[in-house]
Amino acid sequence: MSSPTESSPPSPAGAEVITYREAIRLALDDAMAADETVLLLGEDIAKAGGPFKTTVGLYEKYGAGRVFDTPIAENGFCGIALGMALTGLRPVTEIMFSDFLPTAFDAIAMELPRWRFMSGGQTSAPVTVRASGGGGGRFGAQTSSTGESWFLQFYGLKVAAAGSPQGAYGLLRAAIAHNNPVVVFDHKAMHLRKGPVVRGDDQLAEVGKAVVVRPGSDVTVVASLLMVHRSLEAAEELAEEGIDVEVIDVSWLRPLDMATVAESVARTGRLVIAEEQYHDGGWGSAIISRLATSGSALAAPPVAVSMPEVLISHSPPLEDAMIPSAARIADAVRSVRA
Repeated sequence: MSSPTESSPPSPAGAEVITYREAIRLALDDAMAADETVLLLGEDIAKAGGPFKTTVGLYEKYGAGRVFDTPIAENGFCGIALGMALTGLRPVTEIMFSDFLPTAFDAIAMELPRWRFMSGGQTSAPVTVRASGGGGGRFGAQTSSTGESWFLQFYGLKVAAAGSPQGAYGLLRAAIAHNNPVVVFDHKAMHLRKGPVVRGDDQLAEVGKAVVVRPGSDVTVVASLLMVHRSLEAAEELAEEGIDVEVIDVSWLRPLDMATVAESVARTGRLVIAEEQYHDGGWGSAIISRLATSGSALAAPPVAVSMPEVLISHSPPLEDAMIPSAARIADAVRSVRA
């Protein structure tokens, strides 16, 4: 089992090695320092510092006018965020568990992404919705989903998923600066994982751009959230067998960076999807569909390493068996190489 610290090339200039959770907090802090219209609202994010301690110290630094708690009424405060955005603010709403995003479905899916279109471009809704999801914490069936692909059908809404501490920082900064609504997912099991992070107003992730986190020539693995790390673990194991794996952190689920994926697959001829979600209706199935309909030639059928179609169990052995492991990803790579 690997340590919580990412194994990676030397850190880039100006990087500091921090946890994924701290990267989220610093992204919020830096965005608020750079723009006084940025404010935070959500459950227990003020004096308590957030349920996962991603807002610690921000209430004390920026005050009750910019960091404030809400009732347990997700649809209500996401709707309030829309009103704030329409009057010139840039609210960031925190949903405690991504499993609870459906309770705010009206605001996030039906209101936020449609306002600019329905106003004929006269208004915009720069609202960031961030939520923590994912299994591995023994939270049971109602609080262990990633939820990452739930909003793919709603044009006008962008969706991001942070697969590293740098991604957690850069994607959140980009989302807050963007003039349209963005849902940003992070993973609870990654909060204490460390990695190099370069901060600054010039470190915003490029909207709609995937990241090649490990170049390779034999097989392309496209992953999100925790599966990025597990794909890197699998790639290191497979390198000892002479299999050179390219790992892509998909980063943006809407819009999907098909250009980066297609270029990689054109070189490797083989594709594995690694996702902690059900495959049907997800970003992984969308990638496979788009490659197929574009006429991309693969040397082997693509393989999706996904969740089995059962609810997440509170039982530790069952939960661990459900969530894709590095071993399962490695086996999938071997199967497309066979």
